[in-house]
Amino acid sequence: MDTELLTLSFHLLNAAIFPAHILWSFLALAILLCFSALISGSEIAFFSLAPEKVSEIKTHNTSSSKLIISLLEHPKYLLATILIGNNFVNIAIVVISTFITFHYASLLTHPLLGFLVQVVLVTFLLLLVGEIIPKVLAHRYAFSFAQFMARPLKVLRYFFHPLSFVMVHFTSFIDKRIQKKGLEITAEDVYEAIELSATDERTPEDERKMLKGIAKFNDIEVKEIMKSRIDVVAVDENTKFSNLLDLIRRSGYSRIPVYKETFDSITGILYVKDLLQYLDEGDSFKWQKLLRTPFFVPENKKIDELLKEFQSKKIHLSIVVDEYGGTSGIVTLEDVIEEIVGEINDEFDVDEVCYHKEDAHTYIFEGKTSLNDFCKIVEVDDAIFDDKRGDSDTLAGLMLELFGKIPDKNESINVSGMKFIAAVVDKRRIKKVKVILKEI
Repeated sequence: MDTELLTLSFHLLNAAIFPAHILWSFLALAILLCFSALISGSEIAFFSLAPEKVSEIKTHNTSSSKLIISLLEHPKYLLATILIGNNFVNIAIVVISTFITFHYASLLTHPLLGFLVQVVLVTFLLLLVGEIIPKVLAHRYAFSFAQFMARPLKVLRYFFHPLSFVMVHFTSFIDKRIQKKGLEITAEDVYEAIELSATDERTPEDERKMLKGIAKFNDIEVKEIMKSRIDVVAVDENTKFSNLLDLIRRSGYSRIPVYKETFDSITGILYVKDLLQYLDEGDSFKWQKLLRTPFFVPENKKIDELLKEFQSKKIHLSIVVDEYGGTSGIVTLEDVIEEIVGEINDEFDVDEVCYHKEDAHTYIFEGKTSLNDFCKIVEVDDAIFDDKRGDSDTLAGLMLELFGKIPDKNESINVSGMKFIAAVVDKRRIKKVKVILKEI
């Protein structure tokens, strides 16, 4: 008798605490949380598929692969379907959780407690179960997740088509209105976006460097990448033909600037290929008739403009002149392209070692090393020297700018968290610079 009474009391208590409609509400809440997780994860799964992975999926002859491709062919409709579906599910979760919470809050006569549970607990569940966990898993297993959700999303796309149609066309209308107002993305915006993507393991380091090069491309001036006049191989127009051939063999260059009396008076550019049919000629051969018209550019010309001129004029080398008309150096098409893709070397190139590394924090650089190259090597932003460099474009020039004189050997100065030491100096210039990196 006591056992029957205890069992009856248990059932009555259970029915009082968990009525049938509340149990069904809990079940519906759990199912809707699962739906929210799957739909949220779908957004990451589909839109994080790399282009090469999408190309690979196109080669698969399975129904799920075909569904994935058909959905990705209309990304705006896919995104609209995901957002609409996710919002409907989340609204249903909030409604049901509110019903459950206030049902128990009224029983316990603690409406404030019910409100806190509604705000804190439900929000936590939506973020953790419905957003964070599924998106982390979807990013890691993007293709598998996309395969699993392809068919349900296909169904939802047809079901929500009227709403998604309105959303897509409305956003397209807004996009056109914004474009008409001249909204532009600056190079700084692109560079910041690249920096933010640095943690994305799917983007190789060399690709990020290339994107950074493109973002900065239109801010670089010719004088920052040119070869200084003291490093240029050039020839006097009165040089004998035999001596000219010897110089060409030693230098290995395919284009040689030719000057009259001084390097500041460039008269033409000699293309080595033009000499091929005259290699057996003697010193009496007038090789000067083969010279091509030189192309002159100012030091402050932007390299994006120079690249366009190289393309239109179909040339590969230009003479860089200063404000007084003197020759500062030369710049080639290869120099310009290297600002995007990095160093380009062929089988005839000899690596020019402009530095060596003593330890993890100490470098020895040639004084003629450009600040642009220096920043790439030590991986710092070249903007840190903008307020200190003046008109200088090399390490030696930067130190002369800062010291205001030719420093003594081993004389040092701190710049932007780095220590610069004049390692090798003569009476006219700084030949080598020791750089000790600190916290930058």
